[in-house]
Amino acid sequence: MKMYFSHKPGTDSMTEEDYSPLTLKDSIEKTRQALNDAYAGFDNALEVDLIDSYIYEINSLQKRYKHLSDLAAEENPPEDDNLRKYSPVRALVSHVLG
Repeated sequence: MKMYFSHKPGTDSMTEEDYSPLTLKDSIEKTRQALNDAYAGFDNALEVDLIDSYIYEINSLQKRYKHLSDLAAEENPPEDDNLRKYSPVRALVSHVLG
């Protein structure tokens, strides 16, 4: 894990920042949290420029979340396709319709 120290403007202290690689699950969770924060900011924004800013941020985060979700789906394909193959509904339909 890589840790870096940086000086925060306006303070006399150093802050520790973690720049280690994230797992896909962590990236999805961080994106989900950022999206929730952006929605909360949008709900409380009163100025037009700030509202526009949150709209762009939300759209960007939604695209990132979709991309990460697609990657996760590719990484973890369904284990067994037998659920669709042998579903009771499928058996019923083929029994009724022949």
